[in-house]
Formats: sequence, C-alpha cells, structure tokens
Amino acid sequence: MKDGNFVVESKDKIHVLIVDDSAVIRQVMTEIIKSDRQFVLDSAADPIFAMRHMEKQWPDVIVLDVEMPRMDGITFLKKIMSERPTPVVMCSTLTTAGAKTSLDALSAGAIDVIPKPKAGAKAALMEENKFILDRIRSAAKAKNIKKMILSPRTKSARLNENPETSVGAGTNDNRPVNRKFSADAVLSKADRPVSTSTDKIVAIGTSTGGTQALEVVLTALPANCPGIVVVQHMPAQFTKAFADRLNTICAMEVCEGDEGQLVVPGKVIIAPGGKHMAINRRGTHFYIEIVDGPLVNRHKPSVDVLFRSVAKYAGKNALGIIMTGMGDDGAKGLKEIKDSGAHTLGQDEATCIVYGMPNEAFKAGAVERQVPLERFSQEIIKF
Repeated sequence: MKDGNFVVESKDKIHVLIVDDSAVIRQVMTEIIKSDRQFVLDSAADPIFAMRHMEKQWPDVIVLDVEMPRMDGITFLKKIMSERPTPVVMCSTLTTAGAKTSLDALSAGAIDVIPKPKAGAKAALMEENKFILDRIRSAAKAKNIKKMILSPRTKSARLNENPETSVGAGTNDNRPVNRKFSADAVLSKADRPVSTSTDKIVAIGTSTGGTQALEVVLTALPANCPGIVVVQHMPAQFTKAFADRLNTICAMEVCEGDEGQLVVPGKVIIAPGGKHMAINRRGTHFYIEIVDGPLVNRHKPSVDVLFRSVAKYAGKNALGIIMTGMGDDGAKGLKEIKDSGAHTLGQDEATCIVYGMPNEAFKAGAVERQVPLERFSQEIIKF
C-alpha cells in the first residue's frame, strides 16, 4: 500500500532506520533490533544515504548518530523536524562533547538518547539490548513531536548558556530488569497522617518527552514559587547538566539533588541519575535524602520513591504532578499523595508525547484533574 510517494508498512510493524557511519554499530544495532519481530529496519552510513531510503519509505523511528561525514546528526535532526517531525532516538558517545550534544538534540526534538561507549561499543550495546529495544518502542508510541521543538523564546534564552557545561550521555541505570521492584524495596509507607507545615512542596515525575515538558513548565514560573522536587528518568551524568542548563533559563534556581539539601521556595531540585531521591522532614522544613537500592519500576531514580516520600512526610502540604512518559512509574506513588490529602494533577493525553505514566496514574484513581502542559505553571502558582 502506498501513501503519496511512501510505502506504508502494516500497522503491527515498526519500521526503524539506523543512521550511523560506523559499520560495526550498524551491524550490532541491526542484530539487536532484528531480534524482535515487531521491528523491520533499514540502515544508512550517513544522512545523505538515509534521505534516499526515506524517499522510498518513511520510517516510524530513526536511530541517529551524532558525528557523521557530509552531514552531522544534529543538522539532520533539525531537517527532519522542519520537514516531517518523526520520533528520533540519538545514539551518542559517552564523552563530554557527545553528551552536551545529546541535550542539544533533545532540545531540537529528539525523543531519547541511547548512550554509546567510545570503547568496546559492540559488547556494551549487546549487553544493553533490552534497554535499547525499550527505548525504540517508547519512541514509536510518541506523538505531538512537533510540539517538542523548543520555542524561539526558549532558544534565545540559551544564548548565555555556558558552552563548557559538561553533560553525561548516560549509563544503563534505567535499563529493564527481569524482576520489577516497587517502592517498598527502598522506603516504607507512611504509618500516620502528616501534620500541616508552613512549607509547601511540589513534586513532579516524568520520563519520555519530559525534558521538553519540564522546560515549558519551569521557565514559566516566577522565582518565589514553592520548592519543587523532580524525577526525570535520566542516566547518571546527564541530570546535573540538565539541571545546569535549566538554571540558565529559569527564574527559579535549578540544581541536581544532594544529600541534606533544604527544599525551599524559589528552588527546583532534580533527582540525580543512578540514585533514588526522597524528601524527609525536620520540624516544618523539608530536606533531600539520596538513597541507593534496586531499580524501582525498572528505574533509578524512580518517581514512585519520590512520591511515596512526599506522601509520607509532606502529605496535604504537597502538590503531586505526573507528566509525559512511558510505563507506570509514579502511578502508585501519586495515589499515595492523593490519599494523604494532597492535590494531584496529570498531564492530559492531547499534550503528552507519550501518554503512558499519566494514563496509568489516571486509571489508578491517582489523578484529581488532567490538565494540558501549558496549564501546569498556572496550577503551581495557584498552589
């Protein structure tokens, strides 16, 4: 069947196009993706060859290298997003430069990043085959791709960004595992109601598409908002750079979480990749605890861990928010926040990149109201 000039695959198949100048990477990625019969694929050594493939058949998902001859991955990504927005997963090396470019790619509309070690890439990628397939499946379910591209206002705000900012492209902390742990593995539930505090706190959980969604919300907030704690599913070295970047464009101070930090008005604290983040309470004030332990809902940091701690120590003093993302992390924790007497919000399907986490939370009865992405900043200010 044809749609215009493009061949359309049957709906039960996901067509993946790998674009990478390394023959070894193309071979390994092909082997990984072909191991799942849900996928069909093509590969190309650079964007010029890729465009020839795309003239015949447009892919559902593109796995794109960053550094390539004739045209680099970021330039090709921007071309795709301007002509026909399509889910793109970047494949970036674990270097400072490659990692910084990964954040730029997410800002330009990429769905996700697969970390590619500079040495021993073949063995490392094969070891992470389930992680890679999960990322591609998640990207295939994405929608509203065009909305992910940042506005000129946000881009211009980044002109003062420090060009030396170091970004870690990632580790495998979020890879799927056979056993799925709940928040019980890290933190027990509350055993009594929480008293009212003079401090308020906002807790946000998000995943796929969350880097762009958080930017929309946080850049619209004034400096005097209540303290905000965030779990965005990200690999280890990535989260500090993400926080640093947000800090350059937000009125609120944005930083990566650290043990003992106070959650105070005017500050946003992003959970560090590779660790769980929770809050605790000392008198009327909240502070950060960084916790190790197993992956919860196959993630570390986990939204459920943060949300449970908010239900346990903040209760009705909190506002819980769940936004775009794949899977069900955060659904149970948000229900605990709601049951503690706090208000809860979920992102609506129309504005989600992936309506997974918000949908699971809604079905669990954890969401008091569903609102579009652009409304969250108003809701936080009202709170």
